[in-house]
Amino acid sequence: MKTQVNSVCVYCGSRDGAQPTYASAAEDLGRALANGGMRLVYGAGDVGLMGRVARACVAAGGDTFGVIPTHLLEMEVGKRDLNTFVVTETMHERKKVMFMNADAVIVLPGGAGSLDEFFEVLTWRQLGLHDKPILLLNVEGYWNPLIALIDHVIARGFAGDDIRGYVTVVDTVEAALTALRPA
Repeated sequence: MKTQVNSVCVYCGSRDGAQPTYASAAEDLGRALANGGMRLVYGAGDVGLMGRVARACVAAGGDTFGVIPTHLLEMEVGKRDLNTFVVTETMHERKKVMFMNADAVIVLPGGAGSLDEFFEVLTWRQLGLHDKPILLLNVEGYWNPLIALIDHVIARGFAGDDIRGYVTVVDTVEAALTALRPA
């Protein structure tokens, strides 16, 4: 039986990406979290998909919890109109605070930072350090190469089949929210 998800950590790009559907998915997710009564926990930036998910959540009346390291305040345009705005000294602290304040993780399209965050929580799950849901929001197949890489790692004997079960792949925001609801 799944537990109630009240707070969702969203990892995503600090850029919009090449497809308009990435931006639409970020905005839809922000609104959906607000409408579903779930708090958005994210990297506190006001640029790219990060800014889009947060602005949509705020506009829909949602609860927001942003975490940003000092060195990114200017680059990621720290979004200060959040319910909670935390400034950390390092990226490591940022990731820890974000994860510890969430019941689940959703990964929208993003770059190296999103991949770093994804692999860290996946590794922690593999090591038995948490059992929080991890969802890849596979907008227009964006994460297909990552899913293939995970399958390759399993096929080549560097992880057990169980690692694939730690990640839920969904194609839409609606499917993501359905996956987070208690059974």
